[in-house]
Amino acid sequence: MSLPDRPITILIAALGGEGGGVMADWLIDAATQCGYPAQSTSIPGVAQRTGATTYYLEIFPAEREQLGAREPVLSLTPSPGNVDVMVSSELVEAGRAMQNGFVSPQRTTLIASTHRIYATIEKMQMADGRFESEKVLAAARQMAKKAVLFDMRSLAQQSGTVINAVLFGAIAGAGVLPLPREACEQAIRRAGRGAEASLRGFGAGYEIAAGTRRAAEPPPPPRRATGVREIVELGVARLKDYQGAAYAALYLERMKPFLESDAGLAAEVGRHLAVWMSYEDIIRVADLKTRRSRFERVRREVGAMEGEPVVVIDYLKPGIEEFASVLPAALGARLAAWAERRGKLDAWNVGMHLKTSGIFGFLLMRSLAWLKPWRPHSYRYREEQRLIERWLGHVADAARRDVALALEVAECARLVKGYGETHRRGKASFLAILDALVENPATADAREQAAAIRKAREAALADPEGKALGSALGKPVVWLKPASQNVKSPS
Repeated sequence: MSLPDRPITILIAALGGEGGGVMADWLIDAATQCGYPAQSTSIPGVAQRTGATTYYLEIFPAEREQLGAREPVLSLTPSPGNVDVMVSSELVEAGRAMQNGFVSPQRTTLIASTHRIYATIEKMQMADGRFESEKVLAAARQMAKKAVLFDMRSLAQQSGTVINAVLFGAIAGAGVLPLPREACEQAIRRAGRGAEASLRGFGAGYEIAAGTRRAAEPPPPPRRATGVREIVELGVARLKDYQGAAYAALYLERMKPFLESDAGLAAEVGRHLAVWMSYEDIIRVADLKTRRSRFERVRREVGAMEGEPVVVIDYLKPGIEEFASVLPAALGARLAAWAERRGKLDAWNVGMHLKTSGIFGFLLMRSLAWLKPWRPHSYRYREEQRLIERWLGHVADAARRDVALALEVAECARLVKGYGETHRRGKASFLAILDALVENPATADAREQAAAIRKAREAALADPEGKALGSALGKPVVWLKPASQNVKSPS
């Protein structure tokens, strides 16, 4: 009997906590029980979602009885163009594999979950930095010999297990390995803990990959509010939740001049104003982290059974800037100015690990959320409201000249977001554009001014370091440029 020319090669890319190593063990166990020589190795990934841990396996599809005393030589590392089965626990990880040459139309079966867990590089962008899922899906269908693509995370949650079980089922169901279903299920049972839940997830993944069960249709993307009335209503609800009825009333008062103008401009101002007025500070972060809905979501995501304890630890690193932000306005301003002069804004950040699922950690975090009534008296509040009023004034002035110009000025609010260094950079870019192109434009032509603002804003969003914006403006962007002091803060 002739022997195979080469082993079957399998590359698995899984994120932390998804059981990629356990899945590799299941595969090796099933192959061993079937009498096939098999070998696996792993390369650890890195933290904060900058890459997956990869597991590489080779299975020689001939029973040891056929080999006699011979032993196949198996490799420890994959090579581009020579992977038979590429498995990815998340869609962009599948994209990484394709980009690195591990998916071949002549050889590779790509098995990947279509859900998204956003990578650090996506979250770092000043604008919407998310990769387009449809492009990755289209590339997968084109570049793979066979593509098995569906939302495996939701299936795992429905089965009360981890995504590795669904992935294992999809591998077995795809029919690309010489491993019968019974051998794979026995490997799960032999592993012990959580076997029944894993078998449910395995069965669901197997049936969809084998074509005996249809994958659920993905939910439609959330619809973006477009009408002015709808946007204002959402803004009011958001700000009532953020600070209360009086703050929502301030939002409506600020919107009045724009509700009587162009509908498109009113919609954009309403959207950006609601987001800006609900700026992120330590009070807001503490509030969101201690809500019942957050703990319920965490339990759903980890697949916790009823009564099963789940430990939640939050990692915080507050510093002088966060401390100054909640101080009385005058005192906070002096502390922030002192820290800025000495370059200490990020020097004394204290790393904290709070077990918010425990009584002490929860109460400590919740005590910050209870500062909500104090927020209007804080330094950060005064600074944000001052800058908001300045922005609204410029949008209104521009609207009297040209609606297109006013829209470009309104869109500049996208630059001011987040907290800490992200907020400082965005604010610096915003102020640089305001100073150079809105308050001191080089042209009196509204269209030319609008084009210059748009170009500068896009440069700032594309490059958070400010170098592209500096080139567009012809001068460097200085972080923490102070806001204008001639605009009064609302009472």
